[in-house]
Amino acid sequence: METSFYQDIPRIYTALAEWLACMVYCGVMKRKLKSEDFILASILALVIQSMFLVLTKSLTVYLWVPCMLIAVGFMFLFMYFTCDDSRNVIGYYCARAFLLAELAASLEWQLACYLYSKNRSLVLQLILLVVIYAIVFIWAHYMEVSITRGVFQLEINARELLAAVLIAAAVFAFSNLSFIFQNTPFSTEVTADVFYIRTLVDLAGIMILYVYQSRICELLAEKELRNIHSMLKAQYEKYRNYQSTFELINMKYHDLKHQIAGLRAEMSDEERKEWIDSLEQELESYSPELETGNSVLDTLIAGKMIGCRANNIKITCVADGDVLDFMHVADICTIFGNALDNAIESVSMIPDPEKRLIHLTISQKKNFVLIQINNYCENNIIIKNGYPVTTKADKGNHGFGIKSIRYTAEKYHGSLTFDLNDNWFELKVLIPQGGNA
Repeated sequence: METSFYQDIPRIYTALAEWLACMVYCGVMKRKLKSEDFILASILALVIQSMFLVLTKSLTVYLWVPCMLIAVGFMFLFMYFTCDDSRNVIGYYCARAFLLAELAASLEWQLACYLYSKNRSLVLQLILLVVIYAIVFIWAHYMEVSITRGVFQLEINARELLAAVLIAAAVFAFSNLSFIFQNTPFSTEVTADVFYIRTLVDLAGIMILYVYQSRICELLAEKELRNIHSMLKAQYEKYRNYQSTFELINMKYHDLKHQIAGLRAEMSDEERKEWIDSLEQELESYSPELETGNSVLDTLIAGKMIGCRANNIKITCVADGDVLDFMHVADICTIFGNALDNAIESVSMIPDPEKRLIHLTISQKKNFVLIQINNYCENNIIIKNGYPVTTKADKGNHGFGIKSIRYTAEKYHGSLTFDLNDNWFELKVLIPQGGNA
């Protein structure tokens, strides 16, 4: 095979590969822009990337590396201005996108040069370009989706970002060493071997970063699981505390009711009568308000009601607690404890006390138990990765209450969904009746 076939990769091919690689990772991150704006920004990014690489193709080989660094900068800016994620995550994905683009461009051009030696048809060259790029980038998207499945949100710290950047830089330097220095133990003067080495090294770099992210995702999953179990334990402990407290309150309540009845029969003093009326009225506020048919649920709601009264929050309930008999006590505590806590926290921030409303419904629909907890909401709720996005600054340590609800629902082969209609946020849990945990 003639070595003249092996020319440098056309800059327009490299620009297209870098742009497509960015699109792969933009597809796994939440976007800042609307679809129309994102399309326009993507077209503009492709034009800028292509023009820059094509216009700098005549520069000396020693200026090629700075040009590639600038191209990487353009990739980062495109992802930064279109995707809603931290700089660390975007920088990490940018490093991976750059290596992915290098692999796609190198593999395609190596095959194109081989095909050119057999058939010089321009149509075949274009078909090969489309096929190879489609295979590489669809494969990359599938791998990315599969590796992040089950992870609520990718978190990358500064150390992990630095490691990814260093890996990408080392792979890029080693794969392109022969283009700059040919007389080294790790380079070759044979043009065909240059592309062969480049493709293999880029593929190895991609797999190294894939394994690296697999470990990151495993650590994140372990962290989420620990937090979920912590939430499960916390809600069960709350229930136990509520249970002990209300057993004591119920005993005192019944004792005082009888004592007041005795005092009322024996006393005739008007002032003491008023005092007794006042005391009786106060006791009424601690009487059991809801009887759903499930003692665990009754205790949970009664416990939440104490805080709700202090914050002028009104909870209404239409519940058939008997349908929950197949569920473990800890699981009932997890679902209703976390759901009510989130609803109470949400309505507590509403300035108007008249709008601090929560409604709980439990019913049986055919062979399913339907749990709905609605609360009035004045904020715009964003759903990301299947979960409402927290408005708190420390996003990494919040949202585990909802995750624990989903974890518990799925344990019974159920599902968890969210909706926002007419300023009412709805959390809905659907569980097969008598589902085995």
